[in-house]
Amino acid sequence: MSGLFAPALLHAATQAITPLLLAALGGALCGQAGVFNIALEGQMLIGAFAAVAGSVFTHAAWAGVLIGAAAAMLFALILAYGATRLRGDPIVIGIGMNLLASGLTAYLLRQMFGVSGTFADPAIAGLATIRIGAVQGVPVLGPVLSGQTALTWLAWVLVGAIGVALFRTPAGLRLRGVGEAPDAAAALGVRVDAYRIGAVLASGALAGLAGAQLSLGTVSLFSEDMSAGRGWIAVVAVMLGRSNPLYAALACVLFGFADAVGLRLQGQGLPSQLTDTAPYVVTLAALVLSHRRRLGRTA
Repeated sequence: MSGLFAPALLHAATQAITPLLLAALGGALCGQAGVFNIALEGQMLIGAFAAVAGSVFTHAAWAGVLIGAAAAMLFALILAYGATRLRGDPIVIGIGMNLLASGLTAYLLRQMFGVSGTFADPAIAGLATIRIGAVQGVPVLGPVLSGQTALTWLAWVLVGAIGVALFRTPAGLRLRGVGEAPDAAAALGVRVDAYRIGAVLASGALAGLAGAQLSLGTVSLFSEDMSAGRGWIAVVAVMLGRSNPLYAALACVLFGFADAVGLRLQGQGLPSQLTDTAPYVVTLAALVLSHRRRLGRTA
């Protein structure tokens, strides 16, 4: 057990938290605007594939990151217009988008690179890690702060920036008004559809960054369905945090540590079929506890 809580666990947990956090921030924006975005899984997958493809063709990691974010944003147009202008059910649209992303990325992987399953190539330019010599030897801060990609730092900066924008600016007030009372917001002259479309597109960009972190930051490859349920976990984090960026971030920390502990236990010899369930067990437990707490408050 002493090896379980080694510095490598903190480093792995920080890496696991980053894609969850970026996707959850996008989901929180949608939640504040009154759009329940369960398409985060598909948007992450599109972002991961586009980031790898962009990295291969441009030979630059950050170009791949930007292409991944842009591709996921374009993919999010399906939800943005389907749930606003066309008045479709966002849950049905989101499930369809997740299925589409899984099939589309598998198809494009075969057509563009001639492989199936996993694409790993020396031409993939991965994101560089930032080493901070001043804290590298510090027991807790070292593994958490040093050796991470710039997207990890960006994710935590965005937690504060989005929180300030939502709760301390007029635009954030209007966005929350659109989510809480759309008819009243429209009566005051707020363009409800425009705010919702903007929130969904921003969510797509953030989910694309999450996918880029998966395929260029954590590893330098693309594997079919490599998002592996992280988008769904991000949706749960949004639900637990009630679309508040800070509370959603805390939920992501919990789920990220559960993921890292599962991988660590696998290294200790436990079967992968058992350890892979760790983040999902924690997610279900958190949902049950949250629901029981709400029932207690209602009673």
